[in-house]
Amino acid sequence: MPSLIRARRALVALFLSGALLATTAACGGDSTQSMTTGAAASPTASASFEKQKLAKTRFVANAGLAAGATYQWIVKPYREGKFKKGADGRTFALVKAGLAGAFTYNRLKAAVNNAKGDPLLSKAVAPLTAGIESLKDLGTKLRKGEATADDVGSFENIINSVKDAGKSAGAEVVDKVPSASQLSGG
Repeated sequence: MPSLIRARRALVALFLSGALLATTAACGGDSTQSMTTGAAASPTASASFEKQKLAKTRFVANAGLAAGATYQWIVKPYREGKFKKGADGRTFALVKAGLAGAFTYNRLKAAVNNAKGDPLLSKAVAPLTAGIESLKDLGTKLRKGEATADDVGSFENIINSVKDAGKSAGAEVVDKVPSASQLSGG
């Protein structure tokens, strides 16, 4: 009896797979017809406007997450003295700062890419790319406990510059603290 049930399940699975394959193959359409009509390939004015608007929104979101992570897990603990040798909870604070440094760098790179979708924002953010690149290895320095006041200050200065650039382009950036799962990349 169990072998009859297995056979029936296998037959149903084979039938459903064949039906699914047949319907997806039928949806392909005539490729020569879609290649010759150029109407779908040219962007409309509203599509480019939506893309710019979305780019500015995404810039604000990514820059806000970077700013929130920098303040919450780098600047604030540094000012509280949690990075000093012998400080209570130093190891945990350094690990979080290292993750926040890498996260900040990643989100700032994404924000710069988002800014390319808006001409005004792109011009405002363009001078900051070298400064953002300089943050690349600071996450590792923070995690190892080798960061200085100048390193923490560079994070703060870049974040403030990005905020000012966004504000000048009409995209005001507000700090948004990411969750621990966002910070660790999960």
